[in-house]
Amino acid sequence: MAQDFNYTSAVSVTRHTLPDHQNTLTKEWIVTNGLGGYASSTVIGTNTRRYHGLLVAAFNPPTGRKVMVSKVEETIYCGNEEVHLSTNQYPDTVYPEGYHHIKQFTREPLPTTWFKAGGAELLKTIFMVFNSNTSIVEYKNKGEKEFILRLNPLFGVRDYHGLLHEEHDYHFFLKNNKNEHSLYAYAGAEPLYFKHTKGIFTEQRYWNKNIFYALEKLRGQDYLEDLYSTGYIECTLHPGESMFLMFSVEEGVLATDPEELKTNELNRISELVPSRAENEFLKDLIISGEQFIVHRKSTENYSIIAGYHWFTDWGRDSMIALRGLCIATGKQKEAKSVIITFLKFLNQGLIPNRFTDYENECPEYHTIDATLWLFIAVYEYDQKFDDIPFLKNIYEKLKEIIDRHIEGTLHNIHVTEKGLLSGGTPGLPLTWMDARINDHVFTPRTGYAVEINALWYNALRIFEHVSVRLEKKSNHSYKALIYKIENNFEEMFWNPKGYLNDSISETGEVSQCIRPNQIYAVSLPFTLLAKSKEEQVVNTVRKYLVTPYGLRTLAVNDPQFKPLYSGDVWARDAAYHQGTVWPFLLPEYYTAVFKINQNSSLLKKDIASELKKLKEHFYYDECLNGISEVFDGSAPRSGKGCMQQAWSVSNLILLILKFDLEI
Repeated sequence: MAQDFNYTSAVSVTRHTLPDHQNTLTKEWIVTNGLGGYASSTVIGTNTRRYHGLLVAAFNPPTGRKVMVSKVEETIYCGNEEVHLSTNQYPDTVYPEGYHHIKQFTREPLPTTWFKAGGAELLKTIFMVFNSNTSIVEYKNKGEKEFILRLNPLFGVRDYHGLLHEEHDYHFFLKNNKNEHSLYAYAGAEPLYFKHTKGIFTEQRYWNKNIFYALEKLRGQDYLEDLYSTGYIECTLHPGESMFLMFSVEEGVLATDPEELKTNELNRISELVPSRAENEFLKDLIISGEQFIVHRKSTENYSIIAGYHWFTDWGRDSMIALRGLCIATGKQKEAKSVIITFLKFLNQGLIPNRFTDYENECPEYHTIDATLWLFIAVYEYDQKFDDIPFLKNIYEKLKEIIDRHIEGTLHNIHVTEKGLLSGGTPGLPLTWMDARINDHVFTPRTGYAVEINALWYNALRIFEHVSVRLEKKSNHSYKALIYKIENNFEEMFWNPKGYLNDSISETGEVSQCIRPNQIYAVSLPFTLLAKSKEEQVVNTVRKYLVTPYGLRTLAVNDPQFKPLYSGDVWARDAAYHQGTVWPFLLPEYYTAVFKINQNSSLLKKDIASELKKLKEHFYYDECLNGISEVFDGSAPRSGKGCMQQAWSVSNLILLILKFDLEI
């Protein structure tokens, strides 16, 4: 077992580091480059995931990601004293224990660590160059004494899903030219370039063996890695002086002054927030949300990463997150571009469920709701930007989607005699509750799902809205379909106990589980229920599913409820939609609350108060200035799953802007 240890005493209070947390290993940060690449670690610099790294480059933006540089080991020599500032965890020990010398860590505007040891003070700041696979570390002497700084980069050069072990094919061929270096890990490897603005490089090669990744072990994954060192850089830093260490897969970037690159990045961050965003939490959410908006090389357009570290751009997540990240914040160019990205890959009336990690693989289309969410995004785009030319440009694609669903398309997705949408085949889940391992589906919802039919109705109504906007001739068959849904939805899904059943198989088997999917029948733009029944749905959701961090995916009193999201892959997937709390659903619930109640200042105040826990999580827990993917279903507190999730951040931005909340 890895040694348990407490870092708390080493890290002072900042805006992002509460003094009473027992383990700062759980506090992570991430900076991104707009290409899907990133730099990420914990606040004390100990990598606890295989996905952590100082330079994780996206070679086929936003995918093809590789951990090129894992971290840099830092040592200072002040007088006769040698002080190791780094902290690594191994299976049976922690070495070195540099966390003792951390005086402060802050996340804003860039991840910065303040070390104080041996009478010396050092500031370490990390940032990336936007639209470039380049990471830069600035080391600044903050104190009054000069000292010698030794920097020892540790290289991985491997797929970010994998791990590296001492490998004879990895020769790490190095070309040195004064303070610039080119590294080739193995024959045919992509080159890595690094440069130091001060100091001398000394070659000294070794494998750093058995680095322990605590969070990988908790997730039931392989958790040991070997990293390679080619040598160290040593320089003297005088008081007030800085040196920069630059890493890139693009040689030309190294010719630019790193001070200039840092200034450019700080200016870019400061310009992300629209002028009307006055409260600090909203500003920070918008800056955080920008991390998900990426360039997609295959379409030369924008796309949206579903989450960091391991997600690519998923259709469902992108369409939902687009609304808060781009549309509500006024990013018209990006919003339009994301919609075009997914419509370019339209296949038999479906947009991709996800783009895969690798260039030679085709997009996947096992989704029933991603395409329907595109209509919600188009509607909100139109409401925001009044862009008739864009509606004209995509009209035929929207019509193709509607027609293909009516005719029947992939995965048995089809419209039935009642006008409702059914879909799915055994072993292939199509809704967002899609956890499966091989052919085992943990939350089977084949047939009619409640939120799918709320979305289908909205898609038809929105297409009708677009047709009117474009003065297109009315299609009576679509109107007849809308009428059918309005007459059959309630009969199909209403449970006399006062809520909506979750799903119904095509053979008539009814799932009466209380799940959050029913909230969409109230929160979406076009609703199907009388107000009295909308109120019952909202009350049921509040009674059984609402937590301060999100909505449970299943009521606690259900026999299938799983209280914890933990353990190996099977255990986590078994709990994923069986009670686990999802933050992205909470703003949908509050949207429904606003819809059935008077939008009063008192209601706004109450909702803002209820969202304070999520705000605290954003600033102080797990990913600093981020929102996790999920929380435990029972007594949720710590974020789990993906540490920074697009729709978690996006939907909160959307809620705050839509209802002018002060949180």
